[in-house]
Parts: sequence; C-alpha cells; structure tokens
Amino acid sequence: MQVKPSGTLDEYLAPVTIEEAARALADGRASVLAGGTDLMLQAANGRTPYRGRLVNIRRIAELRGAAITGGRVRIGALTTVTDILNHAELAKAVPVLRQTADKFASNQIRNMATIGGNICNASPAGDMIIPLLALEAEVELASWDGAKIRTREVALEKFFTGPGRTVMERGELLTAVSFAVPEAGHRVRFAKSGPRPALEISTVSAAFAATCKDGVTTNVRIVLGAVAPTPIRARSAEALMEGAECSGDLAARAAKAAAGEISPIDDVRASAWYRTHLTEVFVRRLIEDVCHG
Repeated sequence: MQVKPSGTLDEYLAPVTIEEAARALADGRASVLAGGTDLMLQAANGRTPYRGRLVNIRRIAELRGAAITGGRVRIGALTTVTDILNHAELAKAVPVLRQTADKFASNQIRNMATIGGNICNASPAGDMIIPLLALEAEVELASWDGAKIRTREVALEKFFTGPGRTVMERGELLTAVSFAVPEAGHRVRFAKSGPRPALEISTVSAAFAATCKDGVTTNVRIVLGAVAPTPIRARSAEALMEGAECSGDLAARAAKAAAGEISPIDDVRASAWYRTHLTEVFVRRLIEDVCHG
C-alpha cells in the first residue's frame, strides 16, 4: 500500500539566496527541504506534516562548503556528509568528523544528507551531532525581521529541547555550524553501535574529547547519544577526569559515572540495560584510546 505524505502543499519555492529563503519562511507556514532524507520519510508517516509551502534551499550556494578561518571551522548547513568525508583540510584539522561521516548511513544517503538537516532533525541518535557537541560547536540561525536578515548564534548544547524539538523560532533557518579548531594535543574520538558499522540508526553513540599532557587530562568532554531525550554531556564523568592523572581505574570510574547520567529506553533496537552497558563500555574504550592510544 502506498503511503501518502501528510499535510498539504500549495506552493513550492526554490530560493537562491539566504535572504530569499528567510523571506519565504517568515510566516511560519513553510517546510524546509535540504537533503530530504528525513523530511520525506517523516511526512509520509505523519510525523512531520507539510505546512503548505515547500522551500527547497538546495540552490543556495552560500550554505554549502566548509572553511577554516581565524582558528575557527565553519561548515555551511547544506554541506553533505560526503562533502565532509572528502574534505582534506577538515580531515586534517578535525579527523573525528571524517571518522563519524564514514559511519553515517550509506553512500547514497551521505550524498544527500546535510549537516544542517542532521542537526535540525534533532534526533537523540543523530550521528554528526555527537562529535560536534564534543567540539563545543555553535549553530548560526537566520530569519527575516521584516526589513533585513537577523542572525543569532546558539550553543549546540542548548539547541535541543527534546526528540525532534529545538530552540529555533518560527521562520528561522539554520545556516551554519562552527567551532574552534582543536588545539595541538587535543583529541576527539567517536564510537557508535548498531547491527552494522554504518547504515543503521545508532543504538548508542559516544564521543570523548580531551587534552592529555604528562598523563593529565584537561578540557574533557564526554557526549552520549541515543540514551536520553536529547544528546547529552556526561558532566559528572567529565568532572572526575578534569585535571586528573589518567589511569585504567579512572577510566573505569568515569565510564561508570557516565552510565549513571543517562536515561535510556527499551525499544526495538535495544533494551535500556543494554544501552547502559554499551555506554560504560564505549566511554571506557574512548578514554583509553585518547589517553593511551
């Protein structure tokens, strides 16, 4: 049986500038199409009904591409996962993004899926979100105030309010994500679990970031996905490790503390018990990899 998309569409627009897109979104009656890998499925199953106007932003060239300027990385919202996978400068400066992209879905989906779409979908299991949180990224939001473009920056950690929900206001468009280039010696690692290394929604995902010097860890960040209503920072586990001498015992204690900060659910992919177990295993392994690998 063919499933018809929910909601109605009575207008289609394909802007070529951010201003045109912001104007089209201003009244809050529009759905945004970027890669479409989430939107089309969610419209078909009724989760995200179309709002009347479909705004296809794919032709906005200024939303695509990544650049490193003044010690900061800026990735346009339309940059695809394949773009990230193949970006040599980005891979050298922030290898964790390439590592994550390599575990993202299939080649066909990577070619279409955008980093902005992955963020705005606001899934607790969104793969690209996890390392970006470990990098303390910010998102740039643009909207039309009736006379000009208005922009604001929001820390990615404060962007998500629940599954599929964000702090974006009516008419706002996510235009870019940015973060500081990691300092020398600062390492970030990512891990996910599913029935296959890629192609699957994460059962559990995790990222660990730290600077390890003379055996002491600083600038510690531990991020967990698919184990709470939103991706989360494991703050108590981070506090255990910050300024401490890294050891196998410390890694085990931090991993147990991280597992104690989550609120996993039972679903078709895994039980809450298994997610808790995987969280502890992943965090311990990532700590050992960064500090001793």
